[in-house]
Amino acid sequence: MSTTATWLDLPADSPYGVHNLPYGVFTAADRPGRRRIGVRIGDLVLDAGAAARAVGAPSALLDAESLNPLMASGRSTWRAVRAALTSWLTDEAHRDTVGPCLLPLADVRLHLPFEVADYVDFYASEHHATNLGKIFRPGQEPLTPNWKHLPIGYHGRAGTVVVSGTPVARPHGQRKAPAEAAPSFGPSLRLDIEAEVAFVVGTPSGLGHPVALDGFAEHVFGVCLLNDWSARDLQAWEYVPLGPFLGKSFATSVAPWVVPLEALEHARVEPPARDVEPLPYLDDRKAEPWGLDLAMEVSLNGHPVSRPPFAGMYWTAAQQLAHLTVNGANLRTGDLYGSGTVSGPEPKQRGSLIELSWNGTRPLELPDGTSRTFLEDGDEVSITATAPGPGGLRVGFGEVTGRITG
Repeated sequence: MSTTATWLDLPADSPYGVHNLPYGVFTAADRPGRRRIGVRIGDLVLDAGAAARAVGAPSALLDAESLNPLMASGRSTWRAVRAALTSWLTDEAHRDTVGPCLLPLADVRLHLPFEVADYVDFYASEHHATNLGKIFRPGQEPLTPNWKHLPIGYHGRAGTVVVSGTPVARPHGQRKAPAEAAPSFGPSLRLDIEAEVAFVVGTPSGLGHPVALDGFAEHVFGVCLLNDWSARDLQAWEYVPLGPFLGKSFATSVAPWVVPLEALEHARVEPPARDVEPLPYLDDRKAEPWGLDLAMEVSLNGHPVSRPPFAGMYWTAAQQLAHLTVNGANLRTGDLYGSGTVSGPEPKQRGSLIELSWNGTRPLELPDGTSRTFLEDGDEVSITATAPGPGGLRVGFGEVTGRITG
């Protein structure tokens, strides 16, 4: 039987067929106080723990209230669980037992699918970094001298990572425009987005034991969409000399679905050519390629404003993981690291408003007749993405959405 065939009545081109099977965590009306692991199939959610019991293979990993135990179990278990789920949804013999374990997506509430351990955000798009360099350092070399030698990143706050749909309160803090004599305190006036792809660590590593490039697939469980909300005015005043702090730490939104790494085999591509030779621990020229061909779309109040191409990211997730641990830092189950803003070479491929409006000097015109430089209260931002799958199918990532409140 084809691995893309299922006994469910799904559209033939569904991005959530059995070739995908992303994981999430949900509650439903029948047991509102109990979080359950769900697997998306079309516009349905499979109660994974209930399905395992129904077929006579109860699983403590699938009966957990978060993905962390499954994520910690390691790659061989991830593969075995995915193979079992695929069998339950493709073998006609399971229709009567597994069918009752499916719930309409519209009838469930989705939650943060895993407990976040640490959160790190990178800065891996050459186009994004170049645009910001041109904005803030006109007439100078846009990239800093270190940019093509290492994946630049910073540590964020795990406690403010929230699931898609969580309202985002406009942050307050100190801000100081260049022409002002002293800083003032108040709400951010330059609230922005960063359209990103995030990687979720499953298998931990030991302190003092770096993870090499070829260890990426052994440690990373899956991929999800991420929006790293950014208060550009707070950030501009605080970031010298130690980097982002309050301008970044108030909220980071993630999609409720984690796409297994195994579902992205057809999306893997060679990264862009590098014009600076990397140091050996980052040299992936003879390694398996971990560039990913994701097509992203950013919408503001329902209007598409950008389509960033992830395949153009200069640093791959494997290189980022190698750099993150090369000093001996250990990995923990639930570690989350973001790619950094995804931007392409064209104006309509920029993944942040600071680029789309060129730091507020070129307002972004929306189809409803309004314009934006930065976000206003009530604005809603949604980020979606798909990737190539088998046989011309697409792999869906769901969406990460947030609305700004005053």
